[in-house]
Amino acid sequence: MTGLYKQVRSYERSVQLLMVNQFTINLGFFMLMPYLAAHLSGTLGLAGWVVGLVLGVRNFSQQGMFLAGGTLADRLGYKPVIVAGCVLRTLGFASLGLVDSLPALLAASAATGLAGALFNPAVRAYLAADAGERRVEAFALFNVFYQAGILLGPLVGMVLTGVNFRVTCLVAAGIFALLSLVQIRALPARRKGTGEERGGDREGVLTQWRGILANRPFLLFSAAMIGSYVLTFQVYLALPLEVRRLGGEGEFGTAAVAVLFAVSGLSTILGQTRVTAWCKARYEPGQALVRGLAAMSLAFVPLLFATAVRVPESGMGLRLLATVPPTLAALLLAVGTMIAYPFEMDTIVRLSGDRLVATHYGLYNTVCGIGITVGNLLTGVALDSARASGMPALPWISLTVLGLACAAALYGLHATGRLQVPVTEPRPAIA
Repeated sequence: MTGLYKQVRSYERSVQLLMVNQFTINLGFFMLMPYLAAHLSGTLGLAGWVVGLVLGVRNFSQQGMFLAGGTLADRLGYKPVIVAGCVLRTLGFASLGLVDSLPALLAASAATGLAGALFNPAVRAYLAADAGERRVEAFALFNVFYQAGILLGPLVGMVLTGVNFRVTCLVAAGIFALLSLVQIRALPARRKGTGEERGGDREGVLTQWRGILANRPFLLFSAAMIGSYVLTFQVYLALPLEVRRLGGEGEFGTAAVAVLFAVSGLSTILGQTRVTAWCKARYEPGQALVRGLAAMSLAFVPLLFATAVRVPESGMGLRLLATVPPTLAALLLAVGTMIAYPFEMDTIVRLSGDRLVATHYGLYNTVCGIGITVGNLLTGVALDSARASGMPALPWISLTVLGLACAAALYGLHATGRLQVPVTEPRPAIA
């Protein structure tokens, strides 16, 4: 941890603050969101479809507005959009704990999602700008803080929700309110200062978007990376379902699922910077991305082998089968993410030509968000089909093939030079 502290201190103040901000953002978010569905269905007694609607509105307002949020960050500056997002999430989280009517809950949920669409692209673009040539290392540290917030948030939320869910909402809102004040006072105003970027302000939004949509290497890269997000999301979908299928819904199943999350988060916190340093010394960014996707693909091989083992009716054998393969899968997914993530974030900046970076991040998040939704739907279909047809290997084969296909696509992009910095043709001088 001392080495991690020294690494963080080696960056300028704005980068340090952005890392702490991301930890705090995830802490506040994950201390509330995992328990929202239970509050809506239990405490408020809402029907299942209404709960799904409220949660879906949050996801839609975030994924659907990423592009707009990134555009605002590029046009108005990173700091005001980050602060606006935190203020909006403060209001949204406070409202979720205080209101009980459906229109108010939908408005609060939409505000919570829109907040994420505002500050997520802006934070990453700000970090990329101020980290400069050390972007890859900065994003590795950023992921450590990101995962630490995900790991700690649900634990804090479990304690607070044990008292009252309203307390959880108000504490989470208070965290975002404090974060807003800290950023207003301490986060330097940051905006791209090149003449080209200032000239971009005179372009219309639609013109800028058409320019990004014409960036074929960026779009191909975004499409190829969808698989990585579908695979890593299985820590929250397919792996817990598999644990509970074999281990049951009781205390053992709950504890085994908690182990999945702990392994995923702790391995990243402890290993991310070392993995990034090792990969950067040996691989080009495209090579590291291919290897990261390949590692994610291999994550489902232990589960595939486990389907060939006869399932014991009870005892230690059943518990080992329910915990060891999914835990190995969670660990390999974490390793693959550690390899790929810093180079992924850096590649987006390079493919943008260091112009309209937040807008590129916004579109990238939207593409991957849509991919996650479709991928999870198909994963759910595969899980149901596996149980109905007696083919338990089906979902794991499908996910492995998806990962290998995306790794192959990335290899093709790297081999053809499409992941390199685009060459900008010189503009003719004006006499």
